[in-house]
Amino acid sequence: MSKITFMGAGSTVFAKNVLGDAMMTPALAESEIALYDIDAVRLNESAAMLEAINRNNGSKARIGKYLGIENRKEALRGASYVVNAIQVGGYDPCTITDFEIPKKYGLRQTIADTLGVGGVFRALRTIPVMMDFARDMEEVCPDAWLLNYTNPMAMLTGTMLRYTSVKTVGLCHSVQVCAPTLLNELGIGYDDRVQYTIAGINHQAWLLECKRDGVDLYPEIKRRARLYNAGKLEIGTWEERRNLLSNGEPLPGHEEDRMREEYDLYQRTGRHGDMVRLELMLRFGYYITESSEHNAEYTPYFIKRSYPELIDRFNVPLDEYPRRCIRQIEEWKARGRELTENPDLKHTRSREYASYIMEAMETDRPIKIGGNVLNTGLITNLPRNACVEVPCMVDRNGVRPTVIGDLPEQCAALNRTNINVQLMAIEAARTRSKDAVYQAVMLDPHTCAELSIDDIVAMCDELFEAHRGWMPEYH
Repeated sequence: MSKITFMGAGSTVFAKNVLGDAMMTPALAESEIALYDIDAVRLNESAAMLEAINRNNGSKARIGKYLGIENRKEALRGASYVVNAIQVGGYDPCTITDFEIPKKYGLRQTIADTLGVGGVFRALRTIPVMMDFARDMEEVCPDAWLLNYTNPMAMLTGTMLRYTSVKTVGLCHSVQVCAPTLLNELGIGYDDRVQYTIAGINHQAWLLECKRDGVDLYPEIKRRARLYNAGKLEIGTWEERRNLLSNGEPLPGHEEDRMREEYDLYQRTGRHGDMVRLELMLRFGYYITESSEHNAEYTPYFIKRSYPELIDRFNVPLDEYPRRCIRQIEEWKARGRELTENPDLKHTRSREYASYIMEAMETDRPIKIGGNVLNTGLITNLPRNACVEVPCMVDRNGVRPTVIGDLPEQCAALNRTNINVQLMAIEAARTRSKDAVYQAVMLDPHTCAELSIDDIVAMCDELFEAHRGWMPEYH
């Protein structure tokens, strides 16, 4: 049977989805599961939760715990699949630092985990740890597949693909929900007859085509998007809206509350949570996979000190990620006991890619995913050393990406502004050069539109000092 190692097993809810999915999959149900973390409390919580699911599924899997760096190699030994979900430095102190120091310089962020100065410094903290994982994997499980879920996706996955021999694919939720989210929020509706193609880079991949029964849906998408961003799209009653966005399925209480707040906001003000993405689509021609709060800080158009009215106009949620972290901490306090101390806990397989990828490799029944892979000529007008997100087929032979050819030139041009930062951040992590860090941040579209070179350098120097101990020394 296969061995599945989960790095960062203290991510309890995510571990439940990925490993619970594996236990619910016949081809994976009898796997050995190795849980690895450096936090004993969270590791034990996840283990208790997964043991309960396993017992209620016939105790088919074998679950082991591995605490601390000294046990990491044993956690990985003989693994067939390694799932990575670590966060180096956590919310407190490192995420707080990534927001508060830039704010002193007038640089405001929304998520700060993928691009910009927050994304760069998250990469500088995480890449050394990932390289340690790689060295261990090359020694004790050289044939394993690494399924990377950790951000900044393109920087981390790109590093692994370029500088290690580890078979790696980066996975992101935004691809599989892109077309359904767009069509449902505009009232067009999504079903199995919809055909779509997505390609680009992580968090900024493009919905290149979207059809139903061979009919192009983009003209109607754009017509409704103009109305929606103008506050003039009829979205029905709350019950109709909830059923459309949830596909009629029950929602967790906090998710239904958030959806109701969005509905009420739109009815009062005409503003909604996807205004940035729809504006980018109307200007660049194609819809982008990741959320508006992310893309507001990947471009220089929406968060601008000289145009403060844009924040309200496009409903940009500044400091969204810290709020989200605080909310998740509070939710865990409320839900943690339910997950970790419930002897009757069960699991229903989710839509996360991981178990489907492992199942396809075990059974040779192919599936299609959106994967982050090295650009070996897949997207011909993006750099070959970039990490790109394209459709991939998965079977016993592994992950086989699809050749896309050229993106529409305006789409490739916007992607290249983000790729510049990603490649320089990888170079900085490789060389431990402060100049390369400065250059990565200087190239960031949002940062360079807001700050001078001197302020960028000073801001980075403060971040170097604040993150001392969480990342190697730079020279």
